Amino acid sequence: MSQGTYRVARIKLLIDTDIFIDYLKGMSPAKAVFRSRDIDIYCSILTKKELLSKPGLKDSERKKIISILRDLKTISIDPDISLKYSDLLTKYHDNRLQPPDAIIAATAWSKKLPLLTRNMRHFSYIEEIKLSPIYD
Repeated sequence: MSQGTYRVARIKLLIDTDIFIDYLKGMSPAKAVFRSRDIDIYCSILTKKELLSKPGLKDSERKKIISILRDLKTISIDPDISLKYSDLLTKYHDNRLQPPDAIIAATAWSKKLPLLTRNMRHFSYIEEIKLSPIYD
């Protein structure tokens, strides 16, 4: 690296399903996230399942989703995520934490990734994770 040249650290984000859907709808803020060369995008295997099992999904939509998913880093549920999932469901039972949200949160916690979501009310009370600034 020559003098005066700086390397910018890449941002790593776990994206919730809603952000992926925003991108598919062509929403500019989501497009900016997906197209940024400075962001490494991760998604949970649950996001992949939710996207590909949508009722009425057309073959062309399925192909587009699969194509986009190829460029992302998909995180499978491992023993640490499973343990953290159970811990979160127990700790936040009174908050009515839903199992799909608990899997996403456990993934963010386990992998130490900020979570990008518009569903702030689903995650804002979970102390173990960091939420990435959202777009409006």
